[in-house]
Amino acid sequence: MALRFDIPLCRRLASLPSSPKPNPPPPFPSISMPPRSARRRVAGVEAGFNKDRTRSRINCIAEGDGRSQNEAVKERSVSVVLLAGGQGKRMGASMPKQYLPLLGQPIALYSFYTFSQMTEVKEIVVVCDPSYKDVFEDASEKLNVDLKFALPGKERQDSVFSGFQEIDGSSELVCIHDSARPLVSSGDIKKVVQDAWVVGAAVLGVPVKATIKEANKDSFVVKTLDRKTLWEMQTPQVIKPELLRSGFEVVNRDGLEVTDDVSIVEHLKHPVFITEGSYTNIKVTTPDDLLLAERILNMEIAVAS
Repeated sequence: MALRFDIPLCRRLASLPSSPKPNPPPPFPSISMPPRSARRRVAGVEAGFNKDRTRSRINCIAEGDGRSQNEAVKERSVSVVLLAGGQGKRMGASMPKQYLPLLGQPIALYSFYTFSQMTEVKEIVVVCDPSYKDVFEDASEKLNVDLKFALPGKERQDSVFSGFQEIDGSSELVCIHDSARPLVSSGDIKKVVQDAWVVGAAVLGVPVKATIKEANKDSFVVKTLDRKTLWEMQTPQVIKPELLRSGFEVVNRDGLEVTDDVSIVEHLKHPVFITEGSYTNIKVTTPDDLLLAERILNMEIAVAS
């Protein structure tokens, strides 16, 4: 199976400082849907598909806010919340997984550098244990983005909320990323940021390739799910600040638990768009994942040499 690389990772590494067509989600009440055709509007975004059943492009279309597909995200308008406070117990290492070396560099710094080189990003709020602040402070000396820190919480949503409290009040988008995903490309980030700029909330995802079955508590199959409607969620997940703030009010008021960031917005019944990402945007959770990430990076270096 061939792996797809949107932007060669080796090019990004060289610039670092020295140290299948899915079915669309159901329409929302506030968005009118056109007749079925080769072009379909999904949650306020028109998605084009080519003959090989792969989404070829996304034309973002504003729904009532005056924005068009040609309106780019403003420079220095995005605040990144980089989650780097997890313990990574499944890795079985002596330190959290996001600080383990990947080809000689801490895993968390890969996406940190990728975000820091994007003109749309104005600041990065790193959510981490204070004992690891120096990892990012030492790496930020030559970067043109503001660096802030926040304390991690007990659960993921608590860490996101903590980082959210530190963002600049003028930011127009909040981009939440798991630092254990080091191989996210700037191309995929730009796509999901643009979709969130238009829709209000967007998340990187890839169509599920495996057969997924629902089971009961005794591990007997209940039914086989239609994988054409299933997507595996990744990060970044990008949300407008006012939506995220309203979502947190609902989540905190009702004592809800969510496992990803756009779920907070889903509780508002607001549409969330899935931006198709790359299968190489893996989350490094186990030793096998770390080996795979090394292999992907080495393949990129070999191809470019």
